[in-house]
Amino acid sequence: MARIDFHSNVSDKLEYVCRLTRKIWSTSPEGEPVRNIVMVGEKADLQKLNELLWSFSATDFFPHCFIEDEAAAETPIILTDDFASSAFDHIPHADILIHIGMRMPADVSALLARFPRIVEVVTINEAERLAGRDRYKAYRELGHELHNFDQSKR
Repeated sequence: MARIDFHSNVSDKLEYVCRLTRKIWSTSPEGEPVRNIVMVGEKADLQKLNELLWSFSATDFFPHCFIEDEAAAETPIILTDDFASSAFDHIPHADILIHIGMRMPADVSALLARFPRIVEVVTINEAERLAGRDRYKAYRELGHELHNFDQSKR
C-alpha cells in the first residue's frame, strides 16, 4: 500500500517543494541512485517551479524536465500537469509523486499502484486548503493510511 503524506499549511509551495526535493535526495541511501520524483500541478505553477529548480540553490543541482521532453525517461525529476498523461507510459519513474495542484486524480488506484509514496502539498490559500481537505477525505474513504505534516508548527 502506498504511503500518502499531506504537508499542510505551506506558505510558499514552490519553495517548499524545492526544499522537499533536496531532502528526499539527501536521504537516498549511499551508493543507491537518487529517488525519481514526478511533480504534478497546474501549468503556471510548473513553469515557475521549472525556473526555481534551476536557481534554488547555488550548490544543489536538480535535473528536471517536463514529461513531454525527449530526455524525460533519463531525467530524475519530471514535471507534468496531467495525472493520466500517456507520456507516463514512456518514463520509468515510480518512486515519489509530489502533487502541488488542486485536482483529485481520476484514477487513484492506478496512481497508488505505480507510486509507493505520494506527497500532497497544501498551502494556506483558502481554495487550496479546501481542495486539500477534499483530497484527504477521498483518500481516507478509499481506505488509505494518511500522514499529516503541519507546516504552521515550524
